[in-house]
Amino acid sequence: MEDAGAMVRKYPLVNGYWEDKHAKLKQINVPIYALASFSSGLHTEGSIRGFLFSASTEKWLRIHHTQEWHDLYQQWQNDDLQKFFDKYLRGIDNGWEATPRVRHSLLGYNCASVANRPETTYPPPNVEHTTFFLDCEHSTLRPNKPSESASAIAYVSDSWDADGAHFAYKFDTYTELIGFSKAKLYMSCADTDDMDVYIVLRKLDKDGRALLHMNIPMESLPAGIAEDDVPDLNIFKYVGPNGRLRASHRAIELDPELSAEQVSLLSPADVWHPHTSEDKIPPGQIVCLEIPLWPGGIVFQAGESIRLEVKGHEVTLPEFPDLYRVPENLNRGHHVVHAGADHPSSIVLPLAPAHGGS
Repeated sequence: MEDAGAMVRKYPLVNGYWEDKHAKLKQINVPIYALASFSSGLHTEGSIRGFLFSASTEKWLRIHHTQEWHDLYQQWQNDDLQKFFDKYLRGIDNGWEATPRVRHSLLGYNCASVANRPETTYPPPNVEHTTFFLDCEHSTLRPNKPSESASAIAYVSDSWDADGAHFAYKFDTYTELIGFSKAKLYMSCADTDDMDVYIVLRKLDKDGRALLHMNIPMESLPAGIAEDDVPDLNIFKYVGPNGRLRASHRAIELDPELSAEQVSLLSPADVWHPHTSEDKIPPGQIVCLEIPLWPGGIVFQAGESIRLEVKGHEVTLPEFPDLYRVPENLNRGHHVVHAGADHPSSIVLPLAPAHGGS
């Protein structure tokens, strides 16, 4: 068994060893039943990109709203998968082809989730990628254009107790977030020549409280368990769509594994970092970091908010208790986020109105 941690330390940049592990999606031409989970460290970005960019013409995607093991053991899910296997492994003409090519879910957090909504594509055609600009003076996200005046906000980058910089936007109508987001942040650090930057999108209720999504429904947990009894682990609780980037790896290219046709399918929020070289930053110099976030699906009622959080440490809950506050990085001192006309830090969000336009 390979020691992935040891190999990262041996080969911190992408080389032949890591390229050999990249999925060759254009070589996949068999029927696909792809499952994706927002709360998985493996089966969110990978599953969805595998569905989008595989060469197969017979492929189906289902994004579920619960933790993946909980979903897999539901009887209806077993029956659904069995129907797929019967069609393509046993040659049974059972009408599987009529199954919607995409069934996706939206997490409610404090309200009912949307489960298995049928669509023809992912993201759905009614999604509009909308740019919001960071306002460091008011800790808000501004639609349409950046503030004319410059502003900046600093946060401690090398403490787990530091909560980073926050930027919020309140929705005045029902809104859905569906798909890929991307942040473009102008940042600097006077204390060292690199930055590890972590970002996450949080759902806030009408009173401004940051929420967590319960990945396993309470009714499926043992009797007598209260929500406060559920451990703060990623398997049980989902924070929100997230991303991370080491600033010295900020170079951007087109993914060489994708064909011209596949490139045309890319979301406006997509960005690809080759991770083949380092470009250190003179302390204090402002650089532009484009950070993709993993796909998300969230329901926002009128009066609820979305909040972009920028931090110097991991933003997801640990997979296991022994990983609590364990990951290390290169951060030292303060990170500064810059905003305004000269440094228009922004985030692109995939937003849609109520389903069907109602």
